Amino acid sequence: MFFRAMRIFCPLRLSPPLAVLAAGAVCLPVVGAETISPAVGPSLLVFIGTYTGAKSEGIYCAHFDPATGRLSAPELAAKTVNPSFLAIHPSRRFLYAVGEGGGQGAHRQGGVSAFGLDETSGKLTFLNEQSSGGGGPCHLAVDQTGKWLLTANYGSGSVATLPLQADGLMGVPSATVQHQGSSVDAQRQTGPHAHFITTDPANRLVLACDLGLDKVLVYQWDQDKGALTPNDPPWAMVKPGAGPRHLAFHPNGRLLFVINEMGSSLTSFAYDPKHGALRGLQTLSTLPEGYTANNTAAEVRVHPSGKFAYASNRGHNSIAVFSIDAAKAKLALVEIQPTQGRSPRCVTLDPSGHWLLAQNQDSDNIVVFRVDEDTGRLTPTGQEVKVGSPVCLVFLPTSRS
Repeated sequence: MFFRAMRIFCPLRLSPPLAVLAAGAVCLPVVGAETISPAVGPSLLVFIGTYTGAKSEGIYCAHFDPATGRLSAPELAAKTVNPSFLAIHPSRRFLYAVGEGGGQGAHRQGGVSAFGLDETSGKLTFLNEQSSGGGGPCHLAVDQTGKWLLTANYGSGSVATLPLQADGLMGVPSATVQHQGSSVDAQRQTGPHAHFITTDPANRLVLACDLGLDKVLVYQWDQDKGALTPNDPPWAMVKPGAGPRHLAFHPNGRLLFVINEMGSSLTSFAYDPKHGALRGLQTLSTLPEGYTANNTAAEVRVHPSGKFAYASNRGHNSIAVFSIDAAKAKLALVEIQPTQGRSPRCVTLDPSGHWLLAQNQDSDNIVVFRVDEDTGRLTPTGQEVKVGSPVCLVFLPTSRS
C-alpha cells in the first residue's frame, strides 16, 4: 500500500481577491508597499506542502497578491500524508506530491500522489498514486515536456522516473537508480540519501543531490524510455561532510548553487551544459561569523534577475542573502535576515521577484518579506499566515510562464 490521498476541496478557492480577504485572510499592514513596482497581475494561487499531524491534514491553498504581497489564509485543498514537496505540471492542470515517510510494503517503497488541478476553482482532485521507486521520498520534479516525473528517495538513497499520461495519471517507475557509497559523517552518511532531483535548463540531463555521498550526480537521460545512465563525468563533490541538499540554477544556465545542509554553506559551480560537467568555484557559510549552535541549512533560491541567492537556516532561523556577480562567477554575503519563526524549511520567491515567503516549519507560520530589487535585502512586511508545519510552497505558474 501507498499513502492514501483523499478528495477535499477548498470552499473559498478562487473567489475574487476581496471576497477571499473578507473571508478571514490574515493580512496585516504592508511595510513599504508603496515603494513596490506597479502591479504585475491578478492574485496568484499558491499550494503549500506540510508535515501532517495535529495542526495539518495535507496540502493547503491560498491566494497571493503580487501587487501588495498579501497572502490569504490557507485552506485545506487535499488530505494526504506528509506532502513535504510539491510540483506543478507545465500545463497547470496537475499537481504532484511526495508522501514522505519510511516507505510501505516488502520493498519499503514510498508513495507519490497525483491530483487534478482546476486553475479557475483551485480544487484538487485525487487521481492516483504510485511507488516513488524507493523509501522515504522527499523531492520530486516534472520535466519541461510534462511527460516525466522525477523522484528522489532519501531513505533508500535512490532516484526514479515515472511516466505521466496526458490525463495526469502516473505510471509505474520506468527506471530506478540506486546510489552507492558513503561519506565521512558516522551518523548521517553511512549510506546514500538522495535529497533533490531536477533536469538541467535544456531538459537534456538530470542532476541529483545526495546528502549521504557529498555528491551532485549527473545523468544522461533517455526521454523516450525514461532511463537514467551516469554522465561522463558522473558527479561533482562538495566538501566532505557538507551534505548537499538542494540546488538552483542561475538564469544563464551556466552557474548553479548547492545548499549544504550539514555544513551550513552554499557552494557555487560552473556548469557545462554541453558535457554536463560541474566545476566547483566557491563555498561560503550561510551563518554569521562565530555562530556555533546547531544549524542545518535547507533551501536555496535564485532571484529571477540572477543577481541574488537566498539560503535558509534552521536553528539560526534566518535567511542568508548573497549577491551574485555572474560575469565573475562570484558570491558575496549581503545580510542574514531572521525569518520571524522557527526552522525555515523552505523559502520561495514569487514570480515577480518582489517578495520572498519563508515557510517556518516549527512555528507553523509563513512570513512575507519584501525584496529590494537593487540590493537583494529583505524587509519583513508584518504579514504572516498560520498553517501547521509548512515546508514547501509553490506558485501556480501564469499562462505567460
